[in-house]
Amino acid sequence: MSACRVSSQRDSERAQIDQEKRELADNPRAELTELTALYEAKGPSAATARSVAAELTARDALDAHLDAELHIDPDDIASPAQAASASALSFVSGAVLPLLAILLPPAGLRVVVTFVAVLVALALTGAVSARLGGSDVRRAVLRVVIGGALGLAFTYAVGTLFGTAVG
Repeated sequence: MSACRVSSQRDSERAQIDQEKRELADNPRAELTELTALYEAKGPSAATARSVAAELTARDALDAHLDAELHIDPDDIASPAQAASASALSFVSGAVLPLLAILLPPAGLRVVVTFVAVLVALALTGAVSARLGGSDVRRAVLRVVIGGALGLAFTYAVGTLFGTAVG
């Protein structure tokens, strides 16, 4: 996520929090009714929903509304600096393997070694992503490796077509 997008997201979340604060200050009764309706829509009886809404409002009305209505955790608002740092770290760590693969082998093997190293890295990335996301590992690995191989082949073909020296 880019730092600009995170800044926009953070600004939007802060604006929503400020709006909710105003609504709670201006019309707490209507806000309690709204919170009750949100909980009731999830399945409990009207009485139970009203009880939950009242209890959460008594504890922390703003937090209750931010959670149920806006799905915002005020302690977890996005930080542009953290997003930029995570992006930078991701790019650097993602570039290390191809960089080493192009620098370390003899000149005649650089393209092949880099191609294989990138495909292995893509396979690992696809497998880890699939595991974390709970999806089919084999399908994810195949999709990422085939797409990466096509991208590498296309890039190599364009470089060759325009006479760029490789290797």
